[in-house]
Amino acid sequence: MSVQIEPVDPADDESVDAWWDAYAAAERADRGDDTPVWTREETRSALQHPSAVVDRRIFLLREGSEVVGSAGLGLPLKDNTHVAHLSISVPPEHRRRGVGSAALSYLEAEAAASGRRVVQSTAAWPHALGSDGAGSPGREFARRHGYDLALGDVQNRLDLPLDPALIDRLESELATAVGGYRIHSWVGPVPEDVVEGWAALDASVDTEAPSGDLDIEPAKPDVASIRENEDLITRQRRVSFGTLASTPEGEAAAFTQLVVSGDDGNAYQWGTLVRRADRGHRLGTAVKLANLRMLQRESPQTRTVLTYNAESNTQMLAVNTLLGFRPSERMGELQKRLE
Repeated sequence: MSVQIEPVDPADDESVDAWWDAYAAAERADRGDDTPVWTREETRSALQHPSAVVDRRIFLLREGSEVVGSAGLGLPLKDNTHVAHLSISVPPEHRRRGVGSAALSYLEAEAAASGRRVVQSTAAWPHALGSDGAGSPGREFARRHGYDLALGDVQNRLDLPLDPALIDRLESELATAVGGYRIHSWVGPVPEDVVEGWAALDASVDTEAPSGDLDIEPAKPDVASIRENEDLITRQRRVSFGTLASTPEGEAAAFTQLVVSGDDGNAYQWGTLVRRADRGHRLGTAVKLANLRMLQRESPQTRTVLTYNAESNTQMLAVNTLLGFRPSERMGELQKRLE
């Protein structure tokens, strides 16, 4: 039986539920029952949220009346408009009969029709499988269809709470290096007086941090995009924790952000970056430490922080190790050129 690929209306709750069920089943089959996934309501909120930043499209994969998988396409609208991001989720009982391949061909055609020349995706696998992920279902599927491993990432996990004595000791050790920098932390939206500097650092993350062979261009700082994302965070019942280091002249030098899910309770590390001109002062450690202190004070029920870093980002991985993170999974950032 051939695969039917059906666009999903984000306002159709039944179809969105079916999409999420296939997505969650595939992720948990490959990565474990306790793997963190976007929750059903977080997903629904994102799909229903108007965006000037990304065009989100999702599809149900059917054989007759049976849902056999789900797929998604994300088309950036402001930066890197030559790229499309895609995802395919097929639960194990429906694999090995062409469902994923049919979806991939469809998504690549949609991307090309939208003027995209590069498609990117991700696949995760157990840390013990090593950097290449040989033998893991997602990695092998991508390999068969011409997707190269453009960047290898490591997921690290931190169990909370951190020992307050460790925080105090590290802050004392950092005091001299941090010097005249001001460390400012808050819960919720970025304060108006620092949002332009925050946006500049946030726009630099993808290209200033190691990016391997990913075909990505520097993003333009955009306060409107920051505010749009904050609105979505609120709609998803998530809470943002931000810390910024500023120079004595008030320039943004380093930032970090944690976002706590209101559904699963985990904290997820988003961007962390130190401006090139301000490196060598241990600001990466300082902002992450200050943010963790605030997280423990304001959200004591949070018990886990999850973060991904490029395996080649030895400096940030060393910071994470210092704070007590441990490797828990790997992820490959995959890429294929359509031209």
